[in-house]
Amino acid sequence: MVTDDPTRSEWLELIRAEYTEIPGLNLTKAQIQRFWGLDPFTCDALIDALIADGFLKRTSAQLYVRASLGA
Repeated sequence: MVTDDPTRSEWLELIRAEYTEIPGLNLTKAQIQRFWGLDPFTCDALIDALIADGFLKRTSAQLYVRASLGA
């Protein structure tokens, strides 16, 4: 069966690409869910993976930003 649902690695690549293409992008968890149409469980898993990889970090204002860009 062929499916159009992105895999976990495809989601991670897509999110990384958006954060790379839009310097200074800062989104709340709810905004990430809406922007990519993610359910809460998948969103949490992807955010956790991106934080563990050192790509994203959560600010004190609960925004997710590129770790290498500060904020």
